[in-house]
Amino acid sequence: MEHDLFRLLSFARAGTLKQLDGLTEELADRIPDGFRNSIRWNLGHVYVVLERFAFQYIGLPQQLPDGFKARFEFGTSPLTATETAPAPTLAELRALLEGQLPRIREALEARLQEAVEPPYTTSTGLTLATPEQFLTFNLYHEGMHVSVIKLYKKLLA
Repeated sequence: MEHDLFRLLSFARAGTLKQLDGLTEELADRIPDGFRNSIRWNLGHVYVVLERFAFQYIGLPQQLPDGFKARFEFGTSPLTATETAPAPTLAELRALLEGQLPRIREALEARLQEAVEPPYTTSTGLTLATPEQFLTFNLYHEGMHVSVIKLYKKLLA
């Protein structure tokens, strides 16, 4: 039987993928006045952070295309980017986002309660100590970025 967490992650990811519908490459790169990131950055960031949450802290290899960490990690911005690798297309981002959860389920379904040493404290002050906690926190993180993407679409329309 599927762990309920994976059902919730799939639900959240479906909401993220829905934001790609009708999105143009041009719109994906526009940054609303007063902000520092684009829709493309938010999509890439969602992918990079979940890779880190799912794999890095438990010691498993991450699948990060060239330039993703430098381009999409916490604290980065297209306004200050120095990454020379080409930005991923929306189709490439969609494929990565669609393929991520099945890899995570396969790697972690039987390891959700393993202790992560040392535990990790998020920028919001929450300490995470098991893969299940990281994946659960990702529901909040991904939802927050989907909300930003929706806001950007309205601001840029």
